[in-house]
Amino acid sequence: MSMAGILAYRPDGSRARVLFHVRPGAYNDEALIEVLRHLRRHLRGPVTLVWDGLPSHRSNLMRAFLQDQRSWLRVQPLPAYAPDLNPVEGLWANLKGAELANFCADTTGECIDAARKGVERVRGDAALAFAFLRQTGLLL
Repeated sequence: MSMAGILAYRPDGSRARVLFHVRPGAYNDEALIEVLRHLRRHLRGPVTLVWDGLPSHRSNLMRAFLQDQRSWLRVQPLPAYAPDLNPVEGLWANLKGAELANFCADTTGECIDAARKGVERVRGDAALAFAFLRQTGLLL
């Protein structure tokens, strides 16, 4: 099982959204392209996507897809080995410190449910989502 988290911020700082996606197995470029297609239905463009260096983010298939999406999507890569600049790392740390702390699931479903509960908690606290961004030092 793999999870993808997206923190979306309006450029004027008026709103933050937390999006969450789960899939069996690992994400690859094809699966991430589907996540981005789904993202487009939830966010109005233009969107700047800040991404880490996951190999699937840099594949030829992904590059071609992103080139075709330039009307609404721009990609800003993070420097190598810079998790401190990725606001989603704050989300994962928060979930690991609360809902997933010392959590020993018997099934992947239980793990997914606990993670979703944590994401719902964060969704209900916009200040927390903005804190993840502030912690990186990045600006909107």
